[in-house]
Amino acid sequence: MNQFIMSGRLFIFIKKSNRMLLKKTMFIVLVTITSLTATAQPPRFSVEHFINEKGDTLNYRMLYPDADTMRRYPLVIFLHGSGERGNDNDAQLKWGVMNFATDKMMKMYPALVIAPQCPTGMTWSNFSRSNNNRLMKLQPVASKPMALVIELIQQLSKKMPVDTNRIYITGLSMGGYGTFDAIERYPDLFAAAMPICGGGDTSIAASIAHIPMWIFHGSEDAAVNPLNSVDMLQALMKAGAHPGYTQLPETGHFSWIAAYSDELAMEWLFRQRK
Repeated sequence: MNQFIMSGRLFIFIKKSNRMLLKKTMFIVLVTITSLTATAQPPRFSVEHFINEKGDTLNYRMLYPDADTMRRYPLVIFLHGSGERGNDNDAQLKWGVMNFATDKMMKMYPALVIAPQCPTGMTWSNFSRSNNNRLMKLQPVASKPMALVIELIQQLSKKMPVDTNRIYITGLSMGGYGTFDAIERYPDLFAAAMPICGGGDTSIAASIAHIPMWIFHGSEDAAVNPLNSVDMLQALMKAGAHPGYTQLPETGHFSWIAAYSDELAMEWLFRQRK
């Protein structure tokens, strides 16, 4: 590179070989900036807050399927795990629910998707448990977050274009327990359920035997005993139900990665109706 000053201005001459290097560098920088801009796009889930008549608040995110006012859409309730609790109204998007927001999913299965966030120190479910953490008893009163979720569903069913014959619920880990909690408390509300690495009250399985269900669990899950899902499966089958069950080999607690990526499971979920 050569340079000289004329009338107080700095002129720079770049050799041909250096100009080629400069072009390549500028191209790489441009691609990097474009990539960063793409990843910085606003999320498809809007930021929402539900406040009931008592003043209790539930933070949630919502995916709206299409700007089509002539249709009604299925409503999917997604319950996150214990690690995503808080009040930032963002952590609940970390696992699983973003699978519903891809171009492919929104084209094939347009739906209203709700992802509420459970506050720190609370849970979706209210079970009492035995010492081995397997035998669970549903308590009479729902947890506060679950009660708010149900109120939110009722409000959205009135104010949004919800097909009330196609309300689905799914969740992972703490949300898997919450999924069983919700359908056992409100067995006539949901058209289908997909609990992942959770568990429920086997003694009242007959009350939910009519709900189409697909249960997922990892065979090597050290956080939630796979027998929790097996117990529910057996109780449901004893009650005359025909639930789907997938136990993933060589899989630990993150069974939801495979579950929400399963195209057959998604196709099954969205064709269920009450």
